[in-house]
Amino acid sequence: MNFDEILIKLGEFGRYQKILYFLAVCLPGISCGVFMVISVFLLGVPDHRCAIPSYENDTYAIQSKFHQSQVDLYIPDKDPDDDTLLYDRCSYYDYENNTRTNRNASRHKTKCSKWVYSDEIYESTFAKQIDLVCDDRYKTSLAKSMFFVGVLVGALGLGMLSDAIGRKKTLSLSVILMMASSIGLAWAPNYIAFVLIRICVGASTSGVFMTGFVIGVELVGPSKRLFAGVVNEIFFAVGLVLLAGVAYGLRDWFWIELSLSIPTVIFIAFWCILPESPRWLLSKGRTEEAEEVLRKAAKVNGVQLPEKLFDDDVTDVPETAALWNLFTSRVLLIRTLIIFFNWMVVSMTYYGLSLNTGNLGGDFYVNFLISGVVEFPAYALCLLLLDRWGRKKCHCSAMLLGGIACLCTIFTISFGGKDLQWLTTTLAMIGKLGSAAAFAVIYVFSAELYPTVVRNAGMGASSCCARIGGILAPYVADSGVMIGGKFGQAVPLVIFGGASVLAGVLSLKLPETLDENLPETIEDGIQFGTPEYRKKPQLSLTVEAPTKDIGMTKF
Repeated sequence: MNFDEILIKLGEFGRYQKILYFLAVCLPGISCGVFMVISVFLLGVPDHRCAIPSYENDTYAIQSKFHQSQVDLYIPDKDPDDDTLLYDRCSYYDYENNTRTNRNASRHKTKCSKWVYSDEIYESTFAKQIDLVCDDRYKTSLAKSMFFVGVLVGALGLGMLSDAIGRKKTLSLSVILMMASSIGLAWAPNYIAFVLIRICVGASTSGVFMTGFVIGVELVGPSKRLFAGVVNEIFFAVGLVLLAGVAYGLRDWFWIELSLSIPTVIFIAFWCILPESPRWLLSKGRTEEAEEVLRKAAKVNGVQLPEKLFDDDVTDVPETAALWNLFTSRVLLIRTLIIFFNWMVVSMTYYGLSLNTGNLGGDFYVNFLISGVVEFPAYALCLLLLDRWGRKKCHCSAMLLGGIACLCTIFTISFGGKDLQWLTTTLAMIGKLGSAAAFAVIYVFSAELYPTVVRNAGMGASSCCARIGGILAPYVADSGVMIGGKFGQAVPLVIFGGASVLAGVLSLKLPETLDENLPETIEDGIQFGTPEYRKKPQLSLTVEAPTKDIGMTKF
């Protein structure tokens, strides 16, 4: 028997697999969801203005009439076209000869080096703690972006390590790194240390989610892999909802980071609980150890496996091809570039909309909570429609829905202002729903489009494109703050919407994969979707889920 035949006899998603899936995929998925977007609270920049010179105990909130008069005297008026600001954020009036009796005295604007901050949304953030404002405002985007660089490094490095030393050892190493770096981040002494530690958190988060998913899914039968691939997204969304609640209650970046990092200590127990992946053991020729894991699973599932489990050729390495083979024909080249672009856009849009929550106006915490909650119906729709509508219709519909919703915000922001703030937020949340659904679909869709001989290589490259989108996301999300005003509020949403619509339209050029025999060779890939291809005799209707660094959607 081959491995999938063994899993069918074992029970494709029996009690043993459910326990393993919950421990290795679901629980870590919650923490991974938290760490992927926690920078919204760590690097949030509250409303601020220059501190009034020689005024002790100055605060952003007005203390008295005298305090208000000093603010009027020293702080320049805001831009009249920008109703998102209360004060000029970066300048104060410096009066010549210390003349401060009235606002008509000789004065000039001067950049300040000390600020006071509003406590309305955050009591404390790392950005506030070290004054990442005005000329240093770009550093918040850079820090967020470098986290996703860490995710890319972790996926590539820990993905290769997982294939070399095993899933279990790699998961344990990733857990220890995630625990140490996330807890240690709370005591980051300066900006450079903060960024370096966040890179480590990104790398380890990628490793934990990736490797845990692989361990869990490599024991799931063929017919249950779609379900397993989407359900893990639900726990990722649980992490977003949990983060919203904890952040609302604590409002201090130090305690938010610490309270959500300390629970990761329990993941160390995985070393004692989780087995090594039997698929990996077989790939290394360790058949006795693989059989031991499978028979233990059979005992828990209450089934009896045959005395002889493996065929003599079960550990044979399948034929593979190089990534460059995807660029050897015009058909595959166009198809591959469309897939790459869709991965990049869906990642940029998903994370960008999450990071852009604070730029929407309205209640910040409610907006963030809703951005997490909308993911649940997105994944439910994927489970209901993927095998009914097909991959292409689901992906294109999700991209167009989210993209058009984001584009429509330019009208609500430009012509409605605060009166239509609720509609702007609603449209942005529809955009988030669409990007979340598209993120869940694109993995299945692209995995089925790539020929078997180059599937892992193609999915690995696609995943790298997604991480490039994640690296770009903070810059697009923060571009609105840099521009300012109504136009600045609309710019990120327009970019996300326009890119999503373009990617969705391009995806129509891809062939449908539902109920199609999947391509095995490069030649099959070229002919896939044509009448001639459908007439060819095929071996299988199922796809072997890639199990290297791309065994999930958001990483």
